[in-house]
Amino acid sequence: MRKLTALAILALLSLLISPLGSAEPGAMPKIADTVLKMPLAEGVTPDSAIESMKLRANALNFKLVAHLPLSQQLRSMGIESRRVEIFQFCDALIAHEMLEHDIDFSAYLPCRITLIEDRDGHTWLVTLDLDLVIRTAELPPDLLEKAIKVRDTLREIMEAGASGDL
Repeated sequence: MRKLTALAILALLSLLISPLGSAEPGAMPKIADTVLKMPLAEGVTPDSAIESMKLRANALNFKLVAHLPLSQQLRSMGIESRRVEIFQFCDALIAHEMLEHDIDFSAYLPCRITLIEDRDGHTWLVTLDLDLVIRTAELPPDLLEKAIKVRDTLREIMEAGASGDL
């Protein structure tokens, strides 16, 4: 039994420390391995994606707590920029419980979704891959369930935006 437990622990540790998507064993993950990206579907404008995200967040009881139109700010400073807008969503009750468990979660709050135009003119929605955080967070079962809910809600908000689903 101890041998099986030790093997299970080693297997779990190897999953936690293994590089994500890296071809070389032991290499650090690339930044692209730490995010979830969704392109906007054909015919979905950035403005309709934003409206869809706001509506879906509201329907799922996630509050839009901040909006940073970064590209507008840069243009006001005389810097040319592709469209970049950062939206911050939060479920205050879940955030409170996470912070009560461990103040380090404050670095991940509120949850962000960025609408960004790439160099080729395609628009994407980008967020932190919460699976990585959840996997290493050592959460008790009740908080793990809530963390998964937050992850799923963010994905649903992004999917609504990417598809333009009102």
